[in-house]
Order: sequence, then structure tokens, then C-alpha cells
Amino acid sequence: MATEGAKTSGEYISHHLQNLQVCPDESGAWVWNQCAGNPMAINVDSMFWSVLLGLVFIWIFYGVARKTSAGKPSKVQAVVEIIIEFVDGAVNDTFHGNSKLIAPLALTIFVWVFFMNLMDLVPVDWIPELAAAGGIAYMKVVPTTDVNITFGMSIAVFLLIIYYTIKNKGIGGFIAELTLHPIAPPTKGIGLLAAPLIIAFNFILESVALLAKPVSLSLRLFGNMFAGELIFILIAMLGLWQLPLHFGWAVFHILIVTLQAFIFMMLTIVYLSLASETH
Repeated sequence: MATEGAKTSGEYISHHLQNLQVCPDESGAWVWNQCAGNPMAINVDSMFWSVLLGLVFIWIFYGVARKTSAGKPSKVQAVVEIIIEFVDGAVNDTFHGNSKLIAPLALTIFVWVFFMNLMDLVPVDWIPELAAAGGIAYMKVVPTTDVNITFGMSIAVFLLIIYYTIKNKGIGGFIAELTLHPIAPPTKGIGLLAAPLIIAFNFILESVALLAKPVSLSLRLFGNMFAGELIFILIAMLGLWQLPLHFGWAVFHILIVTLQAFIFMMLTIVYLSLASETH
């Protein structure tokens, strides 16, 4: 509640938006929650919950795979099969290359991001209060509201984009995409004098477009989830009146949770499909 510990509204909001951090100080000793402006700070809570939810995803799907039954599938198996068929259909419709990695990657991204987003539906005070009872000052439980987590995932996708581009088109093809498009430089005549300028312009334009992919991928997910978390925090400040509002926003937020996981997965598939096309 907003009144707990005699916190003001600003202190309450700041407390819930603060990550549990550890970082080295000037002497090299590792300190907790004294990391403002320190680029070496590690958001321990984001790392913990993202890894834990990843393990939950592996545990559920591995357990279903071990106990798969064609005769009378369990409810969990039925849900898992629906998710797999959904993701497989999205990959088949969108990815036009040939890779055994894309479908498992898409499934992992969709379910993992969904699980991380789903933590936003847990009432904002529950887990932080349990953590405080155990002596842990801060605890953010939604990893996708941490821009470091979303950037980490998008950078991994970015490296795959470069890998598949070079794998399918070669180094020359990768360089050509950055320098010969969208304006084809002249290859003969007096226009050759302008070719270096056109190539430089293409390189700047295409480099920005390439770098914008991971940036937009990460900021879209982060921005939507951070805004949702902030609304939950503001609702929690209303005291007992929060219950109907929390329920209403949670029902609507389920759509956002699912949609953002789907968008992250689909954009990943689209980017890797473009990197794999050789025409």
C-alpha cells in the first residue's frame, strides 16, 4: 500500500521502479544498491526472474514432450500443442529460407517473453513485500520492464540477422546491401563521379535502418510493459479501491502481454527471413 512505511507517493513509485542492483565501487568491492550511474551495475532481480521463467518454460515443455500421449492428451499437452502449431504456422507463412533454428527460436521467444510479461499481472506489492521481509530492499519481478533485458534479447536477434545475411549472401552480398541500395550507383559514363557519394549515402541510410531493427525491437517491448507496470503501481496507491480497477486493467493487460510477445516473435521471424532471402 502507498502508506506502508510512511512512504510518500513519489517514494512509493520510485521504490517499485528500482531494481535490486549490485556493482563494484571505486575500490573494487561489490556493493548493493549504490550503483547510480555505474555502467557495471547488474540488475539482479531482472536476471533472476528471466532465468527462472526460462527454466519454467523448459520444464513445462520438456515434461510435456516426455509424457506425450496420442490417445488422451492432458490439458497441458493440448495447450502446448496449440502453441506449437500456432508458432509453426507463423514461421511457415513468414520465413522463406531454410533453417532448423527459426521454429525453435520463435517458440522460445514467444513463450519466454509471454512468461516474463505475465509477471506484470502479479499484484505489485506481493513479491516486493515478501522480499522486504527477507531483508531484500528492492524487487522488480517483470524482466521486460528492464531495458537491459529487452536490449539483450534484441542484440541476440541482431547478431542472428548478420549471421544469416553473411551465410546466405556472403560478405560481398552483405556489403552490397549496405552500399548499393536503395539508390544504385552509376556504373559508366560521367555518373561514375557521383558513385562514391551515392555509395556513402546508401551506407549511412542502410546502416541506420539495420541498427534501428534491434533498437525498435527492444524499445517497443520495454515501453509497453513499463507503461503497464506503472499503471498497476498507480492503481495500487488507491488502497482498497484498487481491487476493481486492478482487475479491469489486468483483464485488458492480458491482451498486451500476449500481443507484445507475438510482435517480438513475428518481427524476429521477418528480420531473419529478409536476411535469408537471396534475390
